Amino acid sequence: MNEYQFTPQAANDFEIWCYIARDNIEAANRVEASILKACDLLAAAPLAGHIRNDLSDLPVRFWPVRPYSNYLVFYDPQGQPTKIVRILRGARNIPILLARQEP
Repeated sequence: MNEYQFTPQAANDFEIWCYIARDNIEAANRVEASILKACDLLAAAPLAGHIRNDLSDLPVRFWPVRPYSNYLVFYDPQGQPTKIVRILRGARNIPILLARQEP
């Protein structure tokens, strides 16, 4: 079984659930389940995502959460387990947020 690990920042990004749940708990649960499914996929196929040098100099790839492609999983495919670096809404200032990323 392939595994993944959340950075502290990625674990905090699950505030997404709280934000959505204010209006609709069931929708928040669906988005969270899709994020976790995306993380499972990336652990099994770590090179599935895309490199975006325009967003970060970090050695990370990104993957849109399906069917909620406005959420992106940023991850480091190097090593085991796959490291989930951030989970962000695409409308946020991603270069700034990734620049603040702790090692």
